[in-house]
Amino acid sequence: MGYDFDFDVIQRSWVYLFRDGMTFTVTLTALAMLGGIALGTILALMRLSSIKILSGFAGGYVNLMRSLPLVLVIFWFFFLVPYVGGWISGSSQPMKVGAFASALITFTLFEAAFYCEIMRAGIQSIPKGQVAAGYAVGLNYRQTMSYIVLPQAFRNMLPVLLTQTIILFQDTSLVYVISSTDFLGAASKVANRDHRLVEMYTFAALVYFVICFSASLYVRRLQARISIIR
Repeated sequence: MGYDFDFDVIQRSWVYLFRDGMTFTVTLTALAMLGGIALGTILALMRLSSIKILSGFAGGYVNLMRSLPLVLVIFWFFFLVPYVGGWISGSSQPMKVGAFASALITFTLFEAAFYCEIMRAGIQSIPKGQVAAGYAVGLNYRQTMSYIVLPQAFRNMLPVLLTQTIILFQDTSLVYVISSTDFLGAASKVANRDHRLVEMYTFAALVYFVICFSASLYVRRLQARISIIR
C-alpha cells in the first residue's frame, strides 16, 4: 500500500515555517555565536593565564559544560534563570524570562566552552616571537593581545569557529523541550495539526541538510584560502 505524499501541506505552511521558525533559529544561532565567541575568548585568555585561580576556574567551567548533555543544560537554565533573576532583583517571585531569552543564555554559556578551546588553540598557534616583538616595541599585555595575537588567532581558527557554529545551528532544534517555536518546532506543529508527519519532517530535514551542507562547503573553501595566505 503506497503512501500519498502531500506537497500541498508544505506549500501552505512554508511562510509560517520560515517567517516564525527559521527566524527564531537563525536569530538564536547568530546571537549565541557572538556571545559564545566573546565569552569563549575571555575564558581562553583565563585558561592561558599564569594566575592559577583564573586558569582553574576557566578549566573547571569548560570541563563542566563539555561533560553535560545539552538538553539537561537547557532544562536547568530554563527553570533556574527566573529564580536567579528574582534573587538579583530582590524580588520574592521568580523573574519572568521568555523562552527565547532562556535559550539564548543557555546556548551562549554552553557554546562558550567549545569556542574557548578553539580560541585557546588559535592563541597558542601564534609564534611566541610575535608576542615578544609586541613587548619590544612598548606594547603591554592587553595591547599585544588586542592588536597582534587575537586578530591572527581569529583568522587562523575562523574555519573551525564556523564549523562549531554549524553545529550550534543544528543544536538549536533542541529548544523544542521548552516549547520554543524554532524551525523544527514549527514543522512539528504543522505536522501534528495536519497529520502529515512524513511530509513536514522530510521537508525540515531537507532544509537543514541544504543549509548545513552549503555552509560546510563554504567553510572548506575558506579554509583552503586561509591556508594559501598562511
